[in-house]
This record gives sequence, structure tokens and C-alpha cells, in this order.
Amino acid sequence: MSQKLNLELEPADTERLANLCGQFDEHLKQMESRLQVDIFCRGNLFVIQGESRQARATRRLLIDMYKLSETELLTPEIINLHLQDSGIAEIGGVDDVEAHPDDVTIITKRGAIRGRGPNQKRYLRHIDKHAVNFGIGPAGTGKTYLAVASAVAALQTDRVQRIVLVRPAVEAGERLGFLPGDLAQKVDPYLRPLYDALYEMLGFDHVTRLIDRNVIEVAPLAFMRGRTLNDAFIILDEAQNTTTEQMKMFLTRTGFGSTAVITGDVTQIDLPKNQLSGLKHAVKILKGVEGISFSFFSAQDVVRHPMVQRIVMAYDAAGTDGSSDAG
Repeated sequence: MSQKLNLELEPADTERLANLCGQFDEHLKQMESRLQVDIFCRGNLFVIQGESRQARATRRLLIDMYKLSETELLTPEIINLHLQDSGIAEIGGVDDVEAHPDDVTIITKRGAIRGRGPNQKRYLRHIDKHAVNFGIGPAGTGKTYLAVASAVAALQTDRVQRIVLVRPAVEAGERLGFLPGDLAQKVDPYLRPLYDALYEMLGFDHVTRLIDRNVIEVAPLAFMRGRTLNDAFIILDEAQNTTTEQMKMFLTRTGFGSTAVITGDVTQIDLPKNQLSGLKHAVKILKGVEGISFSFFSAQDVVRHPMVQRIVMAYDAAGTDGSSDAG
């Protein structure tokens, strides 16, 4: 049902209004495009016209952005992130995202980190409450970044004694042994996204000290065999590139007081075509097992540039899985 909403933003500050609207009204046009509404403004008076849910979401967004305009220079990137907070799909409707009493806020050196949109918020709640957690979805949905943030929070509040970062050393058909350098030099490129998130949240020097003290451990998946990890936060990234045997091995490393998060994108599998992904297998056989959570992300959850979201959606629509093809 179409609805017309009137909005008066106070105080009527011309600089803040210009900040809100953007150069040549680019911010308003961005909102109109994503929310599928029409926005008319004269000074601090706004009229929003569109489907009821979209119109309400636009009104809420304008109010939030006007508050932010007092202290921050708004950009299309900031607008995009707040659009994501509203649970907005690139094509389709809007889900009203209300605060949940168990929503998780993580405090790090860079400030407060919260889930954006319902799936990210649900993911953080799952990690907070379950021993073993799967985060599955395309690139840019925040599944690895939020896992690292949860690990940092657990370490800083003494809920765990160490962070263990694990990745299968398989990328686009290459194997660990073919790469030059010692073990650290071979593994480091695969774990760069995890390192980058840690550096942002804790600072480079602090992360380096924690690695030197073995409070943060970085290891290829093969080196997990035979270990039991107690009081640890363990992240297995790029889990779509594990075999079924490797996945079982990893999951059985979890000890007392530990939390494990397994992240991956089942459309980006680099295993040989005749080999079943351990991540796909785990989804089939572990659903419903007590203490294990599954969080699934889609293109609508992408929090990078809107172009990334459109690219992911185009591949989904084409039915292209993105796995390696030597042809």
C-alpha cells in the first residue's frame, strides 16, 4: 500500500541539511534507489512517498542520518552501511529491524561493533550462546570479520585464554608445498583477512606481542591434527576448502571452555571437482545437533560497496557457483 509521510527535521540547520542530502542530492537519490521511494524536500521539510514499509524505513533513516550529520561528514559509503542496518534488499522490500534484547555489541579499540541487518545480529547472538557456529555466505557479508571481533571480545573479557586462527592452505588449485618460503611465509598470505581484522581491532603492535606470546596462534588446518584446544576461540576460515575428513578432524579439536566459528562460501570451492566440501557435508549432517548453530547469509547481507552486492546477485541468478574450472 502506497503511503505519503511528512517529516520535519529539527533544528533547521542549512549545513547539516546539505550534509544529509549530499552534493546534487546524491544521498537522497541513493536512498530513493535502494528503498524504492520518492523523496521531496524543501529546506528541513521532507515528503516521502512509497510503499508503507519502505516509506517508514526511509523516514527512520533520514532521522538517524540527520543526527549523525551534526558530528560526521556523510558519504555514500556511510549511507550504504546505514541502509544495510535497515535490513534492505537490493531488489525487494524492507524488513523492519527492531532491537533484540540479546543483541550483541562488541567493544574494541576501533569502537563499538554491532551486527548490521538481521542476519548479522542473529550470527553474533549465536556465537555468544553456542560452542560451535557456522557462518555461511558470499564475500562481503561480514562473517569472518564478526567472528574475529567475537574472538577479540572473548579474549579481552577473559572468557578464553587464546585465539587460534586456522585456514586450509588451498587456493585456486595451489597447495602449501608449492609456495616459496618457510611455514609462516607460506601460511600468512592465506590468513591476511584475519590479520587485517585483528590489526584494526587491537593495533599492529599489540597483535604482534600476542602472537609472540602464543596468545594468538596462526596455523594451517593440517597442523590441528591430534590437538585438543581448551579455553580457546578457534576460527576456521574458508572452510569450503576442507575435505569431509578435515572438517571432522577440526570439529573434534574443540575442548572445554572453547568456542569454534567456521566460516565459508559454498559457491567458492577450490577443491578438485570430484571431492566433497567438508563444509557442505557438515551442513547436511550437523543441522539440529545441540550446541551447534548455523547462520546463512545472502547477497542482501553484503556490507561492502553496493556493486559487490549486485555482482553476487548476478552470479546467484545465473546459477554460477564460482568454483575453479580449468577449462
